[in-house]
Order: sequence, then C-alpha cells, then structure tokens
Amino acid sequence: MVMWPSGTVDMLIVGGGINGAGIARDAAGRGLSVLMVEQDDLASHTSSASTKLIHGGLRYLEYGEFRLVREALIERERLLNMAPHIIWPLRFVLPQNQSPRPAWMVRLGLFLYDHLGGREKLPGTDTVSLAASPYGAGLSPRAGKAFVYSDCWVEDSRLVVLNAMDAAAKGATIATRTRLVSARREADRWVATLATEGGERQVTARVLVNAAGPWVADVLGRAGATSDDKGVRLVKGSHIIVPRLYEGDHAFMLQNDDRRIVFAIPYEGDFTLVGTTDEAWEQAPGKATIGAGETRYLLDTIGRYFERTVEESEIVWSYSGIRPLYDDKAASASAVTRDYVLDLDAGEGRAPMLSIFGGKITTYRKLAEHAMRELAAVMPDAGTAWTAGAALPGGDIANADFEGFLHGLAARYPAMPTALLRRLARAYGTRVGAILGTARTIEDLGPDLGGGLTRAEVDYLVGHEWARSAEDILWRRSKMGLHVPPGTPERIDAHLAATLPLAA
Repeated sequence: MVMWPSGTVDMLIVGGGINGAGIARDAAGRGLSVLMVEQDDLASHTSSASTKLIHGGLRYLEYGEFRLVREALIERERLLNMAPHIIWPLRFVLPQNQSPRPAWMVRLGLFLYDHLGGREKLPGTDTVSLAASPYGAGLSPRAGKAFVYSDCWVEDSRLVVLNAMDAAAKGATIATRTRLVSARREADRWVATLATEGGERQVTARVLVNAAGPWVADVLGRAGATSDDKGVRLVKGSHIIVPRLYEGDHAFMLQNDDRRIVFAIPYEGDFTLVGTTDEAWEQAPGKATIGAGETRYLLDTIGRYFERTVEESEIVWSYSGIRPLYDDKAASASAVTRDYVLDLDAGEGRAPMLSIFGGKITTYRKLAEHAMRELAAVMPDAGTAWTAGAALPGGDIANADFEGFLHGLAARYPAMPTALLRRLARAYGTRVGAILGTARTIEDLGPDLGGGLTRAEVDYLVGHEWARSAEDILWRRSKMGLHVPPGTPERIDAHLAATLPLAA
C-alpha cells in the first residue's frame, strides 16, 4: 500500500524509468520530500529494453560525441563499484575481417576510448589473431585480426529498482500503477491529479519533474505546457534471444556493411542476446514489438559472422523498446545523439517544471546530478551532491569482489544449491539475507513456484520491490521467464492474488 505524503511535497516526478528513479534517489538523499509516480511497473518500458550495457558508446566517437563518451566512461567504473552484483566487466571482440571501417580508424577510436575516461580497473585494448585466439571460436570466417576492448554488463531493470529502493529508504514515496491525469500551476505550486488503482487523488508539489521518457511530450500536454525548441525523437530498438552461438564469456561487436553496429552477448547462461536495431517510431508511445524486417536484419548479421546459423523458429524470445532520444535533426535514427537535454520551465512566482529529453542508462546518475543543479535556484534548501560512489542497495560488497562475496555466502549456507546462491547473489547482493534468513535448505524457503523461484523470494519482491504480477517478477525483477517450466506464471499470479491483499 502506498503511504501517500500529506501536504505539499518538494518534488513530484512523473516516470519510473532509470532517469526518474535516479532523480528520486538523488533528491531524497538531499533531504527533499519526493513522490515518484509510474503509470505501469518500474522499468516497464524503455529501461528494461536496452542492450543492457554500461558503456562509453564507442560508436558515438564517430559522430564527434566526445563529451558524452567521456562522461559515460567515467560513470562506467563508478557504477561498477556502486553495484558489482548487477554490473560486471565484459570483454568485447571487434572483428575486422568484415569491417566497413579501416583498421587504423577503429584502433584510433579504441585508443581514445581507453584514455578519455580515466580508466582504472578495466583492461585496455588488445589485438588478436582470430585464427589463433579462443576469441575466434564460432566465427565464420575465422580469419584476420580483431580488437578486444572492455565495457560492462548491467541488469537494466534491476538498476531501476535499486535506485527506487534507495530513494524509498531515504524517504521518497514510490507509487507504481499511478498515472498523471493532469497538472496545473497555482502560483508557486503544482496541483496534480493522479489516477491510482483506488481512484483519483490530488497532490501538490513545489516542482514537477517530467521524466516520462517516450511520454515526455504527452506529460507536457497534460501539464498545459509546450517546449518550443526541444523535442523527442522516438526510435525503436529490438533484440532477439537465440540459443548460444559460441563458447566463452566474451561479447562481440559486429560491424555491418551499412556501418550499423550489432552486439552478440552471452545471456542467461544458455543463450546469446543479439541487437539492437534502430528504426524511427512514428506512432504514439506504447508497447513495441519486433518487426519482420528487424528480425531478418539480426538473423542476417548472425549468418554473416557465425558458423552456427539460426532460423526464425529458433528465436526463444524478443523484446523491443522505444528510445526517447533528443531530436537533434540527424538524418538517420542511428545517428541521433544519445546525449540528454534538460529543459527548465520556471519564472518569478511560477511553479517550476523540469523536462528530461534523451539520455542513456550509463549516464543516468550524472543526469540526476545535472537535474538537481538546474533546480538549485528554485530549491535552495536541497543538500549537496552525494551519489558518486554511494553503493546501491546490495552493492556494498567488500572491495566490489563479487566472487569473494559469493564464496562467503556459500560458507554460510552450505546446504543451499550453488546455482541458486549464485543467482540470488547476482540479483540481491548483500540484501540476499532478507530472503535466505535462517533457512538451511531450499525447502526452508517455501514452495518452489517454478524453476527454483521460491515463495520466500516472491514475497520479498512483493514486500520490498513493488512486484505485483508474474510478469514483473519473471521479466523485470529477473529473467527467470526464460528458465521456468510451463504453468509458473499462473502459479505466481495465484500466489500473489492470495497474498497481495495481506501485503496491502
């Protein structure tokens, strides 16, 4: 049950994706009262449909985005230290045997990539022979050289949830399944009408933050405002999950003849994630699905680079998201900037509104800091910046040593299955004790609702992470949907139907 704030809150944030959750965390940690509303589940749209990388964006160097790349590279290692359970390093293999770019150009870009962001932990670029290196296994043709560089993986939807959890721990109110109906200024306050599962209610706020992602223009309209010189350009990105294409824990960055990039990344042990596409989205924001042309494009890329061919019937899952990019009038969807723009609408005696255009998951924390800097003049009572280096929930692992943490966890719970402990440690980090508690065996965690997903874990997700449905649990709080047997969603929903009234 949402404990609605009484009186006027300092900040009403519309949007429960990574930018909204990041701003909520930052603002709450500065002592402000915060209400964040999300019309669906946390990370239910763009923020759970990414390529799941914390990266500088190597290809953005080609478009001269040096400031963005530098900022993202600095954030890359910072976020790795803040959440080593859901973020970990990956080596990326960049074959040159089918590259439309000359090797010297790629190597120069990688030199800049290694040095722009003050890299400390991650290894730098190597050059390997694909014929002689294990990195070439599974490729066809296995010839020529490749560059091998570093970036990081992230469980994207969990990153959103952890930011929301930390915001709530610092006093913020998080209201999912809550939609902004309208907002109006009354002098120096916003009066907002919200549609909740229990009906409509009104709240007042000093500042309105529009972090609605693809719906940013829609929220502007509901607030009776427009943005004269800034806009959002919607671009659909799609991914497919296929049976594992190659051995090894490395990823591939694949260059196509049209100069676009496709990643192939190890996924959930048994699979490979392949994506992304870039297609202009001309419809209203909403749920997106992969198109036939996108599917063919990704399968053709697999066919160009790997020994193993994949038929459309072998795709085990696909997902698509609408990226709300800042409209810089670029000619193609691939060339649109991934940078962000903050638009503050304020004036003497007028309630301020800050709208977020664009952005990428890697720079969300810095975006939140910039948002608070923009609002400093209208919120002088806010505290100072604090999030750099502050661990996210579960991320306070000594020396960011995940394997050492897992070893200690196995010693404390010797009768628990090793695979279960690893999965729980990856998802919850040091918060895993809230699930395992005094349990000695897996049977102590309650009935198995499917694939090792126990009642204790489901109850934790309901009580601490705003999960309300099997979809929330199987596809956003985890990717267990790829592993559980038939009937699991129905069992989870039946359990939730019986327990959610008690949780409320």
